[in-house]
Amino acid sequence: MDFLSQLRIDEQNPGVSTGSEWLTSLGDIIASYSPVDGEWIGSVASCDRESYDKVVAKASEAFLEWRLWPAPKRGEIVRQVGDALREKKEALGKLVSYEMGKSLQEGLGEVQEMIDICDFAVGLSRQLYGLTMHSERPGHRMYEQWHPLGVVGIISAFNFPVAVWSWNSMLAWVCGNTCVWKPSEKTPLCAVACQHIVQEVFARNGVPEGVSCLVTGARDTGEWLSADHRIALVSATGSTRMGKAVASTVGARLGKTLLELGGNNAIIISKDADLDIALVGCVFGAVGTAGQRCTTTRRLIIHSSVYDAFKEKLVKAYAQLVIGDPLKEGVHVGPLIDKDAVHNYMQAIEKCKAEGGHFVVEGGLLEGEGYESGCYVRPCIAEAETHYEVVQQETFAPILYLLKYNTPEEAIALQNGVPQGLSSAIMTLNLREAELFLSAAGSDCGIANVNIGTSGAEIGGAFGGEKETGGGRESGSDAWKNYMRRQTNTINYSTKLPLAQGIRFDL
Repeated sequence: MDFLSQLRIDEQNPGVSTGSEWLTSLGDIIASYSPVDGEWIGSVASCDRESYDKVVAKASEAFLEWRLWPAPKRGEIVRQVGDALREKKEALGKLVSYEMGKSLQEGLGEVQEMIDICDFAVGLSRQLYGLTMHSERPGHRMYEQWHPLGVVGIISAFNFPVAVWSWNSMLAWVCGNTCVWKPSEKTPLCAVACQHIVQEVFARNGVPEGVSCLVTGARDTGEWLSADHRIALVSATGSTRMGKAVASTVGARLGKTLLELGGNNAIIISKDADLDIALVGCVFGAVGTAGQRCTTTRRLIIHSSVYDAFKEKLVKAYAQLVIGDPLKEGVHVGPLIDKDAVHNYMQAIEKCKAEGGHFVVEGGLLEGEGYESGCYVRPCIAEAETHYEVVQQETFAPILYLLKYNTPEEAIALQNGVPQGLSSAIMTLNLREAELFLSAAGSDCGIANVNIGTSGAEIGGAFGGEKETGGGRESGSDAWKNYMRRQTNTINYSTKLPLAQGIRFDL
């Protein structure tokens, strides 16, 4: 496959890098198989403890120099990374699609997100603003400034194997931090490809070795990062279960965390909705990336007066979905990441039926020609109740639950009535409903949309959620502050030393 050679992906790949050097490691060999066709793509040598320690030591050393580079100069390096990603967009997008299983359009879109965050970070490199405050003491000036934290550990998930790393690393770099990336062991080759791209840019510009590091591995590697006092911030994306473990370990050493965890996202379909617009947002939100997004639409809360009509539209739309090889044009739904994901999907269907759910679009495993990998499933729709245990949980698969409501307040209560709080939406042309949904009495999620779906966040806004989603914010707005430490400064330029609050201390 040409795109593999363009990205310097071989049959056997080292998986540990200090940014300039690929290290020899005695860690386990991770084999990557495509969920598209079940074929072996290549293998990666994961890190052992010795190579891990070498990487973190190099990242710590590099920070001492990198933090002193002017922020706009760091931004210039990120600008060049963005240009390199533009050159490799097609090849990297195909690798994302082939190794992860999302459609080629989504794979290319994910690389475009990387390019966009590079552009955002370049501008940000000249806007790391602090505030000035008026002092109560004469002849004094107060202000605050922001300094880099140090080494940032990034633990990313398989469903966005490159974009979420870039959200963190590009901002962390312009802020003056160094990064150690632990990618998902399910998509290691995407990480190796990104490291090759970055290393070429960094080498041309004399960037210190250790600014961009890679440590592929399984759970133990993430545990090393979490427990390591040298890691100032651990940014972790994944399940709520994983996030709680990371938070506990990092919190025990009083480190910082940035958590992007599970979502159980809902769209409210008002009686005043444009049902045609709503249909597009709901179907893509539910089946995009085969339901393997943290922002996937998992629940539809539909007004009783339009429930039957909208359900009929959904059933017709699902009948038109094309399921198959995601690299082929016109395919809407690719495979799940692996057979474990298929097992979880099948279990959720059985659990829903056992709790009383009624499927209006049946699910199941697809078999036969084109589905040899055993990872292709049918997107399905079930009529359910919000108290079902399976509805309260996040299943990373294309299962959509339909719920019915009568009043806006009831709909919002149903929307908020799950442990997760990532993304939410309402489809309505009623201004009062829309504003209620966005008010303090409305959605309790980090993202709340009107007349668009729950997925497809733009990098300009801060991304993240509340409750069991973890409370972290990445990407746009002022999310850059997560990667820096605030320092308040007071300067006395007078000839006296007055104390605050009028305290007198005469000598």
